[in-house]
Amino acid sequence: MIKVKRLGHATLATPDIERQVEYWTGVMGLQVVDRSKERVFLATKLGEEALALEIGAQSALNRVSFQVEPGSDLGELSAVLRSVGVASERRSDISPAISEAIVFRDPKETLVEVFASTRFHARNGSDTGIDTLKLGHVASRVQDVAKVVDFYVDVLGFRMSDWIGDHFAFLRCGVDHHTVNFVRYEAPKLHHIAFEVKDWSEVQRGCEILRKHGIELVWGPLRHVVGHNVAAYHRNCDGVRVEIFCEMDMMKDETLGYWEPRPWHEEMPLRPKKWPKDTPRSAWGFGSFGTFPGYP
Repeated sequence: MIKVKRLGHATLATPDIERQVEYWTGVMGLQVVDRSKERVFLATKLGEEALALEIGAQSALNRVSFQVEPGSDLGELSAVLRSVGVASERRSDISPAISEAIVFRDPKETLVEVFASTRFHARNGSDTGIDTLKLGHVASRVQDVAKVVDFYVDVLGFRMSDWIGDHFAFLRCGVDHHTVNFVRYEAPKLHHIAFEVKDWSEVQRGCEILRKHGIELVWGPLRHVVGHNVAAYHRNCDGVRVEIFCEMDMMKDETLGYWEPRPWHEEMPLRPKKWPKDTPRSAWGFGSFGTFPGYP
C-alpha cells in the first residue's frame, strides 16, 4: 500500500490563463512562483505550492498531486501499483518544487502525481487577496463512488472519514477530516476545490474581498454538519466552485478513533460514521434545513 501523507497541488485547465492568474493572485491571494507560455505555478504566501494552471479548451481538473513520506522509494511505490494492475511512469520536474514523481490514473481517469520530496518557495509578505494557508481538499463528481473510494483506501492509504448515505464519501490522509471527496453524479467532473484560511475573521475578510471584486457567494457562510468546517463558496470566472474554510474537524490520534471534541459536535465523542442521506448540509446558514441547489 502507498501511504499518502498530504495533498500537494492541483492542476486546472483553463481557456484564459491570464484571467485566471489575476483571479488566483488578486482574489485568492496566491503567488506566482513559475510561469511559461503554457503553464503557471502558484503557491500560498507561506511558500507551499497549491495550484498549477495550464491552457485547455475548457475548465477541468487535469491532475492532482500527493506527498508520501520523505525518502520513500518511488520505484517501490510503482511496484505496488503494478501489483494491482495500475500502470505508472516516472516523471521529472513536475513542478518547480518537485523534482521526481510517479504518475498514474485513478479509477475516475484523473492523473495522480505522487512525490516524496518537495521544497518551499520564498514567503510573500503582501496582503493582496485572501490569506490562504493551504490547498485543503479537492472534491470530484464520479459515477462509481465505491470503486474510487476503494482505490484511494486500499491502494493510496487514505482513511474513511464519513459517508452521507451511499453517495457522498469523505476521506482523509492526515489529521484533517477530509482531503478528497467523491460524490455520485452521472457526468464526472470537478465538484469544488477548497482552501483553508486561519480563522473565522479571515472567512469574513475573504467574503469582503470577493464582494470588492464583484464576486457573489453561491453558498454560505455556513457550518457544515459532516466535517463541521465553517465555509463560504463562490465560483470563479471559469465557473470553478471554490470554497474557503476554517475549523474543520481533526483526528490528531488515529488510535483514539474520534474527532477532537468540539462544542458543536452532535455526539461525544464523535467518530467516523455513515450519516443519513437526508443529513442537513449545514448546521446554520443558508441551506441549513435542506440541500443547496447543485450541492448534494
